Amino acid sequence: MISVNDFRTGLTIEVDGGLWRVMDFQHVKPGKGAAFVRSKLRNLRTGAVQEKTFRAGEKVAKAQIDNRRMQYLYANGDQHVFMDNESYEQIELPASSIEYELKFLKENMEVSIMMFQGETLGVELPNTVELEVTETEPGIKGDTASGGTKPATLETGLVVQVPFFVNQGDKLIINTAEGSYVSRA
Repeated sequence: MISVNDFRTGLTIEVDGGLWRVMDFQHVKPGKGAAFVRSKLRNLRTGAVQEKTFRAGEKVAKAQIDNRRMQYLYANGDQHVFMDNESYEQIELPASSIEYELKFLKENMEVSIMMFQGETLGVELPNTVELEVTETEPGIKGDTASGGTKPATLETGLVVQVPFFVNQGDKLIINTAEGSYVSRA
């Protein structure tokens, strides 16, 4: 058990029979009444986001999530195959359960697979990934680095806004949490 006063972003808890990851939290001490913790939680099984308020000092169960390093191999129809780097065991995840993560996954990429008591919950991406630009408008002479942005399609099909100086074939660093351009690789 863990006190809600010890919440931190990324913590995984069990509440109301579900597995939830703390996305955001705020300790509130109103002038009148008892203190409480307002939190934003994401269900690891369904992906649903819910805001929940806990009384200060309330106890919740901490979930033991195992992260296994795996390599993304290939897509097999609607299933996506991952291989454990140590045991070479392969698991398949349906596209519907990793819809967001697929925008960043390339073949042979290493990721963390979240497991809870033998149940596969999903894929945990690195903070940034390197992807190649497959399609974008050519830069025009006179465009400045601080000028503006244009859309660029990356090798995984993800479309991000990039500065005008980015060209087709450039490798970019993309933030996986926001799906946004960080820099050229």
